[in-house]
Amino acid sequence: MLKTFHKGGVHPPENKLSADKKIETLALPKLVNIPVSQHLGVPAKLIVNKNDYVKVGQLIAEQGGFVSANIHSPVSGKVIKIDNVPDTAGYKRLAVTIQVEGDEWDASIDRSFDIKKDFNSSSEEIIKKIQEAGIVGLGGATFPSHVKLMPPKDSKPEVLIINGVECEPYLTSDHRLMLEKGIEMLVGTKLLMSALKVEKAFVGIENNKPDAIKHLTELSKDFKGIEVVPLKVQYPQGGEKQLIKAVTGREVPSGGLPIAVGTVVHNVGTAYAVYEAVQKNKPLFERVVTITGKSLKNPGNYLVRFGTPVKDLIDAAGGLPEDTGKIISGGPMMGKALNTTDVPITKGTSGILILPDDESKRREVKPCIRCAKCVTVCPMGLEPFLLMTLSEKGLYERSEKEDVMDCIECGSCSYTCPSDRPLLDYIRLGKNRVGALRRARSMK
Repeated sequence: MLKTFHKGGVHPPENKLSADKKIETLALPKLVNIPVSQHLGVPAKLIVNKNDYVKVGQLIAEQGGFVSANIHSPVSGKVIKIDNVPDTAGYKRLAVTIQVEGDEWDASIDRSFDIKKDFNSSSEEIIKKIQEAGIVGLGGATFPSHVKLMPPKDSKPEVLIINGVECEPYLTSDHRLMLEKGIEMLVGTKLLMSALKVEKAFVGIENNKPDAIKHLTELSKDFKGIEVVPLKVQYPQGGEKQLIKAVTGREVPSGGLPIAVGTVVHNVGTAYAVYEAVQKNKPLFERVVTITGKSLKNPGNYLVRFGTPVKDLIDAAGGLPEDTGKIISGGPMMGKALNTTDVPITKGTSGILILPDDESKRREVKPCIRCAKCVTVCPMGLEPFLLMTLSEKGLYERSEKEDVMDCIECGSCSYTCPSDRPLLDYIRLGKNRVGALRRARSMK
């Protein structure tokens, strides 16, 4: 029997329209906007000025604290502006605008196609390289990767889990990476194992990707300590806590981190970025992004430089369909709608989904019928109907007591609600307010 987690979960239509589309390199844009905050934590600090000329891979913003990440230029050209620009969430963030001139890379980056399997770097050297390269979690959370590799002294990592689940409908960028960059990803996994000083790593992949399971299982025979674990298809298995439960049987406690049960989780894209950083001295300035949708002419997977406008990616896929109702950054379950296609692709952009009009309209919200379906599908064992009510009424301290911060924002509750109630919207509001309350307390 295939492994999975056993609390809640749903199975929305997979719609992996671009699963068989090989990774293509998107053409360079004419102009890029590079936000200095593309990660969870403190924004990076700018070290370039207007009119400076920068090369591909050059550091343009230094991490602003321990939980922060370096930002590198994805293009070569002239800095023409430093100003606030809208991000995918609609907020204006400080960004560097660069006029693209050619494609001149920093000379220290190894641009050869040779795969470098061998390494003798120490744990400290690997972590330093990862930190310098500005690598963050590429599964969507964008948590600085070096922080995960430096757990508290009283916590000992025992096993590394590589997340190849990609359970979000439509998205296929991780799937293609596993098929096309499998060896590099496994070398990156070995580097992460060395950084954590662990002897065992599991690569969790849902069984709707049999080609990736077969491919990596064969490749992993040459990598001691790495085991591919096929998993039953169940959303949101890509969540850290759900994946840990499925693969190891261990359960992360409420409010706890994976390290509390001796585990560290990294995405397959992150593992590949680690390979490039340590073995090729290449900072994180591009990633594979899925562009997809039922009405899109050419759904696909593209290697995209950060700062590239979303509209360029849409144009490469055949242009915006006439029946477009909504453009989403991410997938349909956890993604956020965009109000413009001028926003830049960043480290956290896993995909762009074009939803047709008939699938993007919200249905009329009806009264809760107390069916408890939202409770049944919640993978964290929460009561979404209650958390929504508390947010509606502004009872945020009660929300905190009801563990609203444990919500992983998977959207299973909203997906299954027969009354079409915007459960996740209100829970996100509650999390935001409770987070503010906690920050205010810590300042006292």
